[in-house]
Amino acid sequence: MRELSKKESMELYGGGITAALFNAITKGFSIFVDIGRFLGSSIRRIFDNKLCDY
Repeated sequence: MRELSKKESMELYGGGITAALFNAITKGFSIFVDIGRFLGSSIRRIFDNKLCDY
């Protein structure tokens, strides 16, 4: 494989949305959904007075 010159590398197009970028976006979304689920469950358990005693 040969190296590209600076002019050739400036003429490259594509690669804006890659699988890695899509994966990172979906992972970030799932993290926010999980945080919301955990907070919602905690708030519901506090208001229903269903907490576990240690």
